[in-house]
Amino acid sequence: MRHLIDILDLSAEEIDDLIATAGDIIAHPEKYREACRYRKLATLFFEPSTRTRLSFEAAMLELGGQVLGFSEASSSSAAKGESVADTVAVVGGYADIIAMRHPKEGAPLVAATRSEVPIINAGDGGHFHPTQTLTDLFTIRREKGHFDNLTVGLCGDLKFGRTVHSLIAALSRYSGIRFVLISPEELKLPSYVKEAYIKQKHIPYEQTVSLEKALPSLDVLYMTRVQRERFFNEEDYLRLRDSYILTPEKMRLARPDMIVLHPLPRVNEISTEVDSDPRAAYFRQAKNGKYIRMALILMLLGIRVGEEQTYAH
Repeated sequence: MRHLIDILDLSAEEIDDLIATAGDIIAHPEKYREACRYRKLATLFFEPSTRTRLSFEAAMLELGGQVLGFSEASSSSAAKGESVADTVAVVGGYADIIAMRHPKEGAPLVAATRSEVPIINAGDGGHFHPTQTLTDLFTIRREKGHFDNLTVGLCGDLKFGRTVHSLIAALSRYSGIRFVLISPEELKLPSYVKEAYIKQKHIPYEQTVSLEKALPSLDVLYMTRVQRERFFNEEDYLRLRDSYILTPEKMRLARPDMIVLHPLPRVNEISTEVDSDPRAAYFRQAKNGKYIRMALILMLLGIRVGEEQTYAH
């Protein structure tokens, strides 16, 4: 039995296998419609979510499985003081696999120590969000065709953005990657992330406060929102939330084949006028999340579909 807590729990080869399976699901959905028949996914979301929770549920339903769970801590026994470990120990008796989101960093790892079924970390505080990273990687591969030799700009909240931290960790394993880190001083990438995944691997990078300056060199622009829920001070949030807004005028500075990603939800950091630009890939990215989560559920449950499919356990 395996869990997915951190994107680095998967090897680069396993990620390639998941991407190949997700692509096959898109091409041949009929092969997978009964793959998880009689299997149940529990979604334990102690923190609000729309895309992640619904894409997990859609993924399991499209595999022929069933879904149970809750969408906020107040509707679970956590409101009565039950520990995460106890919740998971109980729910593991009702479901075959669990997707869990929690505001406390490390909570899914604690859950994994008590679970008798696979645990998927669906986001833990400002820490990791590995299935969003799989979604990001799948989208980059489908849009650009490869990971090697890409210049990737990450813009906005690089301090608290768990999607940013996980994506840097994953892309650092590919050759020729270059990062451009675009943020206000207060939201710079944490030094521990930079040290572990960029400096130790001698990956070229630059830090800038200017989105306009960075745009002409980018193959991928990964926009993020300034997250109100990560701030203790409302004044700081209000001051920084409008730091970077991507507009059609700024898009004219970018390469014709650059793609724009965003883990969503957006607030105002990407103008809705950008949505019609063919380089805007964030809604395609959200849809891709369903397919890569389908592939992950199959892998963690050890289900093979067709002789050509292989999954690591």
